Amino acid sequence: MQIPIETFFLAPAVTGTLQQRIRQMVSAGILAGRFRAGDKLPSSRGLARHLGLARITVTLAYAELVSADYLAARGRSGYFVSDSAPKPPDFVRAGVPPRDTVDYTALTGGRFSAQAAVAKPADWRDYPYPFIYGQADAALFDHQNWRACALRAMGKRDFAALTTDYIDADDPVLIEALIRTLLPRRGIAATPDQVLLTMGAQNGLWLAAQVLLGPGRRAVIENPCYPGLRAILGLTEARVSSVDVDAFGLPPDVLPPADVVFTTASHHCPTNATMPLDRRMAFLAAASAQDFVIVEDDYEFEMSFLSAASPSLKSLDGAGRVIHAGSFSKSLFPGLRLGYLVGPASFIREARSLRTAVLRHPPGHMQRTVAYFLSLGHYEALIARMKAAYRRRRQVMDEAIAGAGLQVAGRGAFGGSSFWMQAPDSVDTVALAAGLRGQGVLIEPGAAFFGPGGPANFYRLAYSSIAPAKIPEGIAQIGRALALSA
Repeated sequence: MQIPIETFFLAPAVTGTLQQRIRQMVSAGILAGRFRAGDKLPSSRGLARHLGLARITVTLAYAELVSADYLAARGRSGYFVSDSAPKPPDFVRAGVPPRDTVDYTALTGGRFSAQAAVAKPADWRDYPYPFIYGQADAALFDHQNWRACALRAMGKRDFAALTTDYIDADDPVLIEALIRTLLPRRGIAATPDQVLLTMGAQNGLWLAAQVLLGPGRRAVIENPCYPGLRAILGLTEARVSSVDVDAFGLPPDVLPPADVVFTTASHHCPTNATMPLDRRMAFLAAASAQDFVIVEDDYEFEMSFLSAASPSLKSLDGAGRVIHAGSFSKSLFPGLRLGYLVGPASFIREARSLRTAVLRHPPGHMQRTVAYFLSLGHYEALIARMKAAYRRRRQVMDEAIAGAGLQVAGRGAFGGSSFWMQAPDSVDTVALAAGLRGQGVLIEPGAAFFGPGGPANFYRLAYSSIAPAKIPEGIAQIGRALALSA
């Protein structure tokens, strides 16, 4: 049977090179059972003309499909679906998907999807003024050395690291790199049994909360705070109290009774406040006097470019009361999903057992790639480049914000990658963000960072993912929108 040439089209939503997209079209048709063994493909010349491509592109795609045994070339007759091509299961059938007869919203109570979160459009790169927090800037990333490390990690010498099921263990090369290169920058000395790799900081916070909390136990969080943490603690059935932060972060002298206190001492989320040394010491003293454990989310410490980074709480802890959570999401890229916990060996043992029950361990090839990136010095060079770029962008932001007459609620004395902003009391920044989005400007409303009933007039502006030349006009548009809203 001849497969009609009209079957083939380049869907705009499909990514990849033209060759990859052609291979995907053909292989998907075979795996779905639409193209069967012996069916004849259009000629390379005909398909190229139909798709508006160079013939060599189609020829190379067909050649790859032949090597993968999806197609077979028969002399001068052309290309056919191979007799030994992968076949769809017998139970695959085309048609209308099954009708849903279960009300899963009622069954689950919607207890997970109802959690507040900071909304970030997936297509944020398409907006001219994306003041979006926590996304990677391709212009700053070290693509060449990352690729070299990834290729090395996927090579024959590292085949065991790539394919091994570590069960409950981690890549020893990455653990050593963390202990020797990264943790000392935070003043932390640790042994391998005191470090656990996680699927990002959020996974680390979840592990810590599950291990340390449960029904009837007491947790304290900052207000405002990272929305993901509030969602995590809501699943523990612990009693959660919020304490308002001030210009120096979480005040230890007003803490209610607690079993676990969560803090972003080095760079408060989202106000950017940094806890000074005397307060850190008072915080640790309170932990010993009141018998609670501290979970320190040490995010964005790398971006201290205005002043030297403060010592981590873990580095000052002489009693084993601090669990330290770190991540590569802001320093490398969020899609990496790799972080770590540092704590007493007895805590790490429990967290490791829980992690094993849920996901065993992060992917081995990603662990080994990051290990090489750290050990070869590429990470430090990347951080230095990011600091210099963020310093320039921050200066442009400062000038633009002042020129537009916007009010800064928290700018951070040590650096960071964002400003915490305050609009007039009458402004709902959710509505403000919706209006600005239509003008190509993305901001982050602040309501999700507060508990129920919190203020609606705060918002966050990040400069990690926007080019400096775009900042002034984007800020000017925010200023004009606020003038109309107030």
